[in-house]
Amino acid sequence: MTIADEDGTTLERCQKRLGYSFIRPELLVCALTHSSCASNRIDSYERMEFLGDAILGFLVSEFLYQKHPDQLEGDLTHRKSVLVSRDMCLFWSRELGLEDFVRVGKGVKTSGIPLNIVADVFEAVMAAVYLDGGIEAVRNLIIQRVALVAHQQGDQENATQQKNRLQQHCQKETGNTPLYLLLDEQGPDHCKCYKVSAKVGDQVFTAAWANTKKEAEQRAAANALSELAGGIAPYGGN
Repeated sequence: MTIADEDGTTLERCQKRLGYSFIRPELLVCALTHSSCASNRIDSYERMEFLGDAILGFLVSEFLYQKHPDQLEGDLTHRKSVLVSRDMCLFWSRELGLEDFVRVGKGVKTSGIPLNIVADVFEAVMAAVYLDGGIEAVRNLIIQRVALVAHQQGDQENATQQKNRLQQHCQKETGNTPLYLLLDEQGPDHCKCYKVSAKVGDQVFTAAWANTKKEAEQRAAANALSELAGGIAPYGGN
C-alpha cells in the first residue's frame, strides 16, 4: 500500500527509515500530520504525542533502572531528564529523517517546519508503533537509541571524573591544584588537534592528544592519575 503525502514522499520510505512495517498505516499517517494539515485536531498527531511521551518516559525509566542498579532515584531522574528531553527527541527525529515526512499546512511549510514540531513527531510516531505493534515493537526502536546515548553519556562522565579525581587527589596529598598546559595544536581550524599535559607542583605528566582542548585535558588527567599510581599513561602523547 502506498500513501503519498502532498510532497510526493511515501509511507513506504518512512517505514524503511524506521525499520518497522505498519499493519495499520493510517496510524503512521496520523502521527505525521500536524494540526495545520488536519481536518480537526483529533486527526492530528497531538493525542499520539501525549501517549508517546508517556511510552518514552516508561521505557527510558525501565532501561535506566536495569542498567544502574546501584543508583538512587535522584541520579536516575537526572539521567532520564536528558534522555527524554525535547532536544533528544529532536535529535532522534532528525536521525530518522522524520522531518521529510511531516504533513503540515501551507502556512507552516512556507516558513519552515518549527523544531518543536519535528521533536513532537518523534513521540507521536513512537506511539503509532506502539498502537500498531505493541510495547516490544516500540521498545526495539527506542532502546537501541537510548543505549547508544547512555553509553556516550557514561564516557563523558567518566572522562570528567578523571579531572575531578585528580583535583581531589592533589588537594589531599599536596594542597596543589592541577594545571593543564597546552603544549601544541595542529591541523586546520575546522579540524584541530590539541596536546595537553597536566602539571601538579613541579611535576609535568605525560601529554595527551585530542580533538578538543576539553577532551585533551580529561585525557591528560587520566595520564597523571595513572602515573601517580605507578602505572603507564593510557594516552601517551608524542
